[in-house]
Amino acid sequence: MPTITFSKKDFEALVGKRFSEKELERFLTFAKGELDDLSGDEVTVGLDDTNQPALWSVEGLARLAKGIYGIEKGIPKINVSKSDFKVVVDKGVKKVRPYIACFVAKGKKLTDDFLKQLIQLQEKLAEGFGRKRKKLSIGVYPSKKISFPINYKAVSGDVSFVPLDFKTEFTIREILKEHPKGKEYAWILEKFDKYPVLVDSKNQILSLAPIINSETMGKLEVGDDELFFDCTGSDKRAVELAADIFAQALFDRGFKLFYCEIDYPDEKIVTPVLDKLSVSVKQRDFEDLIGEKMSSAKIRDCLRRMRCDYKDGSVIFPCYRADVMHKVDAIEECAIGFGFDVLEPLPLDAYTKGSPLPKIKIIDAARELMVGLGFQEVFSMMLSNKDLLYDKMGVQDLGTIEIATYLSEKYSVVRTWLLPILFDMLSHNKHYDYPQKVFEQGLATLKVGDSVVDEEHLAGISAHPKANFTEAKQAVEYLLSMLGVDFKIEEFDHSSFISGRCAKVICRN
Repeated sequence: MPTITFSKKDFEALVGKRFSEKELERFLTFAKGELDDLSGDEVTVGLDDTNQPALWSVEGLARLAKGIYGIEKGIPKINVSKSDFKVVVDKGVKKVRPYIACFVAKGKKLTDDFLKQLIQLQEKLAEGFGRKRKKLSIGVYPSKKISFPINYKAVSGDVSFVPLDFKTEFTIREILKEHPKGKEYAWILEKFDKYPVLVDSKNQILSLAPIINSETMGKLEVGDDELFFDCTGSDKRAVELAADIFAQALFDRGFKLFYCEIDYPDEKIVTPVLDKLSVSVKQRDFEDLIGEKMSSAKIRDCLRRMRCDYKDGSVIFPCYRADVMHKVDAIEECAIGFGFDVLEPLPLDAYTKGSPLPKIKIIDAARELMVGLGFQEVFSMMLSNKDLLYDKMGVQDLGTIEIATYLSEKYSVVRTWLLPILFDMLSHNKHYDYPQKVFEQGLATLKVGDSVVDEEHLAGISAHPKANFTEAKQAVEYLLSMLGVDFKIEEFDHSSFISGRCAKVICRN
């Protein structure tokens, strides 16, 4: 759950309204947040909705508050001007960190409060939404020092510059080994022999992505009034969304924004992209799910309070929202704008006694046994992709349910087995010490003929220098014996494993 801290006076100035502690607490329910602390002018807020990174800043909360209190409703304004700013992307970064989004903001001086908020939003987006900088990382620079165009390229580890908060030059290899941020994030670049940097036309290094800015080119100070923003990463949509979130925040602060042309080897685009998302929802769908009679005008007003809009049967979301996957998400937005506290509760018309399904007792016992064996339980997404489930595991399609319209290819199918997901998890945790022993229990969904079958699966994986077949066999034998299963183990060949190191379990009851 993201936690952010900001100045109450700064928040009130952005909204244009004073808030008592009680009013602040009520408003935060619209953002799915809670007031953790109010000490003098310092506000600490915990946010439950990790799918809306635009709210992880005082600017995002103030933007929503303006809508809730009718100060400014509907899609927030944002204007970006054409410019000659350009970033040239070298083909060498394709395998390392292929995507980048940039823009320039001018016209407002950085205050101490705003600089703190800028750094906080940068860190929250990179650490949370950016998966500890692997998926995306952000740099903000005083643009007056930069000579355009900028080159985004991959260079050798012998290239040197002065990293932020240091006074002497380090080579990139030295930064990754000795600088605090280098040591913290070196794992992202450890399998590469070239490293992504931003360099201006005078060959001055701005930053080593995603590690650290340059001391000479990338240090912001109070009073700076021209900023260059960049976001680099491995997920193009996430990178562009982060740029949209930052652009909206800076525009809300009064900055004038300027597009930046991104010259990829095979295409040219301008960023920020600022694409709006729309979802078709009928009036009756709102009424059925919310349980209230709602006119089109009422629906539109509720959505405009949430900084969205409703036109011609479609809910329109602003550029900084990418969390909407279904019309139910749009209806929920309308319900929040309507106010959960004013919805009339319906009386219960049926009373039933709930109890676990018989299989749940077996599942829970199996999970406890796995924990007893020293495995740590993990929980992954139900959605995955064919490359991970089949291509990387060297197996044929098991019968996959595919998502007709997906937002990311990474989550384009429903998982059919759990083991590939555990292997993938290990691949992203190589920088942690062994042993690593994890398991997951959950649903796997397969298409069998014209039917769709949900199965309860359990998979475990143990990784350490002495891990072997015997350890896995003993864990399976212990688990099934304690569950009272009559079974036998037979030799089996599976295309994911080395011949002779796989077995199948045959249960007789």
